[in-house]
Parts: sequence; C-alpha cells; structure tokens
Amino acid sequence: MSHYFTNDYVESKEVKTKCIIKNTELTLITDNGVFSKKGLDFGTRTLLETIDDIKGQVLDFGCGYGPIGIYLKKTFDVEVDAVDINERALNLTKKNAELNNTKINIFKSNIYENINKKYDYIVTNPPIRVGKKILYEILFNAKEYLKENGKLWLVIHKDQGAKTLAKELEKKYKVEIKNKNKGFYIICARNNWQFDFDLIHL
Repeated sequence: MSHYFTNDYVESKEVKTKCIIKNTELTLITDNGVFSKKGLDFGTRTLLETIDDIKGQVLDFGCGYGPIGIYLKKTFDVEVDAVDINERALNLTKKNAELNNTKINIFKSNIYENINKKYDYIVTNPPIRVGKKILYEILFNAKEYLKENGKLWLVIHKDQGAKTLAKELEKKYKVEIKNKNKGFYIICARNNWQFDFDLIHL
C-alpha cells in the first residue's frame, strides 16, 4: 500500500470532499496513493482543532493533499511552506490551495533535504508506517529547523506509541500533551533548551 513516504505509482482516482474545521470550511481533492483518500482523517482534524492562535512561519511537513497548511493559512493567515516527497501529494496540495483561495509555498523534500530556514511552527501528522528509525529522524531533527521557542505540533495514536514518543521527545524538547481524543494524542514539543538549562542551574 502506498503512503506519504513513497512515490510508488498507483492509478489515479480523484475525489472531491468537503469538511468544516471549527469555523473554516475546506473543499479538498483527494486521490489514491495519498494518505486519507476518503477525506480528512480524525487524527488530523483533532490536531487542527487543538492548535491555538499561531503567528509567523509554519512548515507543514508531509503535507499529503494539503489540509494542514491550507487550514492554518486560511485561519491564522500565517506564512506556510508545505513539503512532501510524494509527487501526487504535491500536485494535490497545489490544486487544493487554489481551490480554497490560499497561497502557500509548496515544494518537494525528502525529510529536511530541501529545507534551508527555521520556522516558528512545524506541524505534522507524521508517517508512522515508515518505521521508528525514520519517524524519530523526522521528529527529533525538526529541532534543527525550529526557531528558539519554536513548536513542533504532531498527532499520534496511543496504539502507535504515543506515550513512549512523548517521553522520548522530552530529551530534546519541552513537551505538553495538548489533547487526547479517541486514542489520539496531540503533542506540542517546544524548542527551549536554553530555558531548561537556566532552570537546572538556578
């Protein structure tokens, strides 16, 4: 089965769906070979409904067909970069950005290969099926692309190791569990090592 982290060929069958997240209505085109082809998944919805007021620059990592970046742009009018390795996902994100009258910067990147700046927020529904090694590379290396006090927002299900991951992330970030809903954990990991160092030496 194809997923975010592949470029495997799967026959295209585009479907147009609609969703409302809080007060923001989106029309989204989905397709085979891209995560959650039936429409907005519950984990991503919970993540977006949990995120508070944000400002600055945002990286939508593993954008799929674009719901995260498009919603954040429409709701908070932030500057959004949306990246994926899957060509079909990138094309869908471009279509969906136009369909929802949003302007976001969309480009291909294998993990952080083509990322050359730091962000206030990195937001992701990470590709769990790539395995622990690559998943941890994505989440822990995110720190290198966050500004001081920048935040990594992510969603992960308890059956996929949410509790363990939250504890592991505490080695590099200040971690908060922002929400739990039907087994999905919404985690906010803040890049503030200097703050922690100062507390330790008080």
